[in-house]
Amino acid sequence: MATETMEKPVKRHVGQNLQRVRVYLGVKQDALASEAGISQQAISKIEQQEEIEEGLLKQLADALGVSPELIKNFDLERAVYNINHNNYRDATISDGATTFAIAQQINPVEKIVELYERLLKSEREKIEILMNAKQS
Repeated sequence: MATETMEKPVKRHVGQNLQRVRVYLGVKQDALASEAGISQQAISKIEQQEEIEEGLLKQLADALGVSPELIKNFDLERAVYNINHNNYRDATISDGATTFAIAQQINPVEKIVELYERLLKSEREKIEILMNAKQS
């Protein structure tokens, strides 16, 4: 007696996937919102949506430094399994068809730190100019 297993197509909740990828990368909602040019409240609402419009998904993926496909096809169990078995170098997200090198992605936290350091340097230069003007 042959037993057939019917695999249901996996329905992905793209908003939850976005949230998982964001949290995995250590990015807060407000940092993602700032990088993507939208409000933190909008990010919160987007993460609750089952589907995300392609243009918006690309915008958010770019802000996180990942591909839209990684967000759409993100499978936490598969990612954890592959990360653990591939020495943290790459994770197969979709049925072996595409491999994403998560470790090689641009880290948005580094971008934020870099921006903060530039702003801090600029503020220090302004203070120095004001101090010199006051002494003159």
